[in-house]
Amino acid sequence: MSAVSGFISAVFWGVLVLSCLVFIHEGGHFLAARAFGMRVTEFFLGLPCRFRLSFKSKRFGTEFGVTPLLLGGYNRICGMEGEYDELLPRALQIVQREGRVPATALASELQIEEGRAYALLAYLADLGAIRPYYDKSKGETPWQSEWPEQFETLQRDAKLLTEYDSAHDFTSKGTTDAGCPRPVEDAEEFYRGEASHTYRGKGFFQRLVVLVAGPAVNILAAFLLIVGSLMIGGVEVNTNSNVLGGVTPGSYAEAAGIKQGDKIVMLAGKQVSNWDDLCVAIDAALEAGQDFTVAYERDGQTFEATVDLPEGEHVEIFGVNAQIELYRPNFLEAAGFALSYIGLVAGAVARIIMPQHTMEVVSQSSSIVGISAMASEAASSGPNELVMFAAAISMSLGFMNLLPIPPLDGGKILLEVIEAIRRKPLSTKAQAYISYVGLAFFLFLFVFAVRNDIMRIFGLM
Repeated sequence: MSAVSGFISAVFWGVLVLSCLVFIHEGGHFLAARAFGMRVTEFFLGLPCRFRLSFKSKRFGTEFGVTPLLLGGYNRICGMEGEYDELLPRALQIVQREGRVPATALASELQIEEGRAYALLAYLADLGAIRPYYDKSKGETPWQSEWPEQFETLQRDAKLLTEYDSAHDFTSKGTTDAGCPRPVEDAEEFYRGEASHTYRGKGFFQRLVVLVAGPAVNILAAFLLIVGSLMIGGVEVNTNSNVLGGVTPGSYAEAAGIKQGDKIVMLAGKQVSNWDDLCVAIDAALEAGQDFTVAYERDGQTFEATVDLPEGEHVEIFGVNAQIELYRPNFLEAAGFALSYIGLVAGAVARIIMPQHTMEVVSQSSSIVGISAMASEAASSGPNELVMFAAAISMSLGFMNLLPIPPLDGGKILLEVIEAIRRKPLSTKAQAYISYVGLAFFLFLFVFAVRNDIMRIFGLM
């Protein structure tokens, strides 16, 4: 029964921590995209699934929600997929003219193959310029594997703004409903206006900010969690006192009769007045490797004990512990610690793409299995430990996503830089090949991480 409860606890805390951190990550992308006026059609906690709870924002048109597949999350920022086709402006003009257009009719008018017509319509739908029309009478549903037969216009206000544009006003005169004709005269100008509300329609710097925003928010959240946890929950530190906070069972100190609460006043002939003095005296005595005496006070009386060290054997631990006190650092102290930790995590993550260190880092990594177990353990230790654990995972998630490996955010940044240097987009085929390499690398990491967790669980490492 304890094994079952332990499993349930691990799943619960693992899902809770990861879901919250993924939500924060995707929130960073969403806020940056909206700040630059990009259309975002969906923002979900959980992986795509037909079963969902959601609501649509009247201000942004974005559908916010959650799916049962909580180990993930996503934004659908318009204009991040597909390859530009010179017929897109004309195709959009036709949809606007007709209100609702079958792909076959579009193919006939443009004198192209039906497959290309569907590609045009799908690209325009990804821009948030039109949408697929699912005809229930024909059994079409949003969860079918293929596109529906027809696509239609969106609701637009007098200024041609859609629900995804924050300045829209559907109460204004001249507003047209979805599926209604809304002819435009200049196809090229109208298309450029639609593209300007999307990811691809923004400048290099703006796209870069959107990509960096997710990892940056994770790192910022980790920083705030660490600072808050240290300032509120405090941290246990050793007091610089020669009164012992504890004695290790089975140690040489215990064998000599020394107990918790004893005040060490002399060790191996050296006067002791604080913990620092005691540590120096212990190190010197153990290094000498000879028996020594300890003078200590207990209940107002002074006692002396002899510590017998094994002859010819080097001893490293005496077995006494300092007294512990709770110290709450101020903001600057806590921030300094958090920044130091950020540097350590950044360095550790960077080592994963250094060939000479890759296997070393991989051998120490954990998968969702290990993270869930650690989350459960942290939760059982108290709120402060859980917060610090969440901060550590958030920090790792942020820096891992900055690695220049597709399909991570860092990989997308790499592609943006390559395109900026080339001054033209990479083909969809080239991007797909690069993504396959990245996915293969992460499959390798995942397999090793799961292996590590299984071996830890069964005590094999």
